[in-house]
Amino acid sequence: MTLPSPVPQKTISVILTTRDRAALVLEAVHSVLQQSRPADEILVVDDGSEDETQQLLEPLGERILRIRHPQPLGVSAARNRGIAAASGRWLAFLDSDDLWKRVKLERQLAALRENPGMRICYTDEEWRRDGRWMNPGARHRKRSGWIYRECLPLCIISPSSVILERSVLEEIGLFDENLPACEDYDLWLRITSQNPVLFLAEKLIIKRAGPWPQLSRQHSLDRYRIIALQKMVTSGHLAAEDKAATLAALAEKCRIYALGCRKHGRDEEAGWAERMALTAGEPLKSEEE
Repeated sequence: MTLPSPVPQKTISVILTTRDRAALVLEAVHSVLQQSRPADEILVVDDGSEDETQQLLEPLGERILRIRHPQPLGVSAARNRGIAAASGRWLAFLDSDDLWKRVKLERQLAALRENPGMRICYTDEEWRRDGRWMNPGARHRKRSGWIYRECLPLCIISPSSVILERSVLEEIGLFDENLPACEDYDLWLRITSQNPVLFLAEKLIIKRAGPWPQLSRQHSLDRYRIIALQKMVTSGHLAAEDKAATLAALAEKCRIYALGCRKHGRDEEAGWAERMALTAGEPLKSEEE
């Protein structure tokens, strides 16, 4: 999908994606509507929900722009659809099981004004599982600057925490619609390999986990991290030291993933990971090949 380049008219467009989360989506939308610095545009992309999501959103009227996929196309396609329809210079994302704190947009815009030249800002986050606060742990530690190598082990940037300038996506590309999971990991690798980022050390979003379906529970995430790393190795955009670090991360993820697959009798999948490790640095072949 190619990103169109309209003349940006509005300052901040918020892109909220959802699927079958009627019990959560209204809370997420209201966390945007209640911002101390209001968004200029709120786009809610419903990726083929079969519950009462549309009925619940309808009373909001023109306060939001509703976009609906008749059939589920995946979170990447939903975000990309929102990006294409947005008119803002700055884009912010929100997943429907997350919430923004009231000053989120205000604090990020202030931080960006204080750091001219920065085109992407992310924040710290509060984690809750079934309503209880969770400690994210040291491996999720975040910082500003050139953080590409810190992003290799796992995704440390939450999509719901990000504000980025539209021009970043015009240069880097959109979410990869071929990835059913780890699409954010893939995008942040592409962005941080070529851009410094600004980290705001304030917990301005609430990430919620509960009994509802989540991508992290539906897919073998390391498989898609391996694909994303392979893409980076063959992209031609990495400096020598970053490429070496990427190859090392790729080899380690392939090793761990293959061991896990062998342990659970998934020998064909293990063989795929082992071949990926052996061919690291070569162009990724299709599944048919």
